[in-house]
Amino acid sequence: MRGEKGFALVIALVVTALLVGLLVEFVNEVYVDTSHSHNFVASQQASILAESGVEGGMKLLQVSSAMRMGGNYSSLLEPWASPQSFAAENGSVTITIEEETGKLNLTTATPPNGVTSDNPYTQMALRLFNRLKISTEIADALLDWVDVNETPQPGGAESNYYGSLKLPYAAKNRPLETVDELALVKGFTPEVLTKLKPCVTMYGNSREDETASDINVNTATREMLAALDDKMSDDLVQRVIDYRKTRPIKGMADFNSIAGIDAVSPAFGDKITFMGTVYRIRAEGRVGESVAVAEAVVRTDGGIGKPAVLYWREY
Repeated sequence: MRGEKGFALVIALVVTALLVGLLVEFVNEVYVDTSHSHNFVASQQASILAESGVEGGMKLLQVSSAMRMGGNYSSLLEPWASPQSFAAENGSVTITIEEETGKLNLTTATPPNGVTSDNPYTQMALRLFNRLKISTEIADALLDWVDVNETPQPGGAESNYYGSLKLPYAAKNRPLETVDELALVKGFTPEVLTKLKPCVTMYGNSREDETASDINVNTATREMLAALDDKMSDDLVQRVIDYRKTRPIKGMADFNSIAGIDAVSPAFGDKITFMGTVYRIRAEGRVGESVAVAEAVVRTDGGIGKPAVLYWREY
C-alpha cells in the first residue's frame, strides 16, 4: 500500500511538472506573440511618421519659397536649412533637408567617353578630392566605372579587376545613378564616402538638363567652395562664408562685392548659381524602440508649387 501511495505521489508530481511546463510555455508564447505584435505596430507607426515627415519637408520648402517673394536665390538662412523635430501622439519625427544644388554633380565630372582634359568639372572634382585629403588616384577608378570602354586608366580599374574579387561583378560602364553606388568602385572606402557625400550629387540643377552642374554658392560646403576654382584661397572662401552668414548672396552683384572675388577666373561665373532647385529630405520616425527612415530627393519649380519627387527610399 505504501509503495502504491509513493508511486501515485511521483505520478502527481510528474503531471504537475508537465502542467507547469505547459503553462510556462503558453505564457512565453503569448508574451512573444504580444511583443511581436506591439513591435510590428510600432514599426508601422514609425514608418507612417517618417513618410509624413517627408511631406512636411516638402511643405517647408514651399514655405521657404514663399518667404523669398520671387527672389532667385536660396540660402542656409531659410527655414528648410534647420533640422525640425515634432512630437506625435505616440512618437516623434525629425526632418533634415540638404540642398543638392550646393554639391558637385559627378555625372558631369565623369564623361562617358573618358576624355577629361577639357572638362572643368573633372578638374573641380580633383580639387575637391585634394581638399578632402582623398587620393586623386581613385578618380581614375571612377572614370573607368562610367566610361564605355574596358581600358583602365593608370590608377583605375575595369571589369578584369572587379571580376577577380571574392564576390565578382563587372564595371558598370554607364553613368552613376546614386552616390551610394560609389561603394562599388575601387578605392571608395566607407571613410572616403563619409568625406565625399556632403559635397557630391547625381542630380542636375536644371529640369531641362539633368547634367547641369552650376553650384549654389549660398549652400556649398567650405570644401566645395574651395574646389570651384584654383584661385579660391582659404581667405576668399572664408569671406564668402562670412557674407552668407548674415544675408543671402542674391546674384552676381552681391557676389562680386566680396573682396577678392575679382581675382578668380572670368569663367567662374558660368559654374555657379545662387538658387537651389533640388533637395534631399530625410525624415526619421520614432515610436518606442522602433525607428523608420524615409528619404526623398525632390525638385522644386522655383515657386510655391509642390516639389516633384525624383527619388524615394525607406529603411
